[in-house]
Amino acid sequence: MKKTYKIEVDCANCANKMEEAAKKTAGVKDAVVNFMALKMSVEFEEGALPETVMKEVLKNCKVVEDDCEIYF
Repeated sequence: MKKTYKIEVDCANCANKMEEAAKKTAGVKDAVVNFMALKMSVEFEEGALPETVMKEVLKNCKVVEDDCEIYF
């Protein structure tokens, strides 16, 4: 399953950090951040619950960029 989320991030480098953090999260098969569109597309692993996984993605993104936001 693939979903797209609106994000808030200040710079392209920070967006790149968010993408890498999302990709390392359990339950995420792949993630792509589009800084210009302020969107994150996430492909979930089979059987993963998007709501639960995205809470972890946000937590991991906050570690690398504390003022970022993902709107579920």
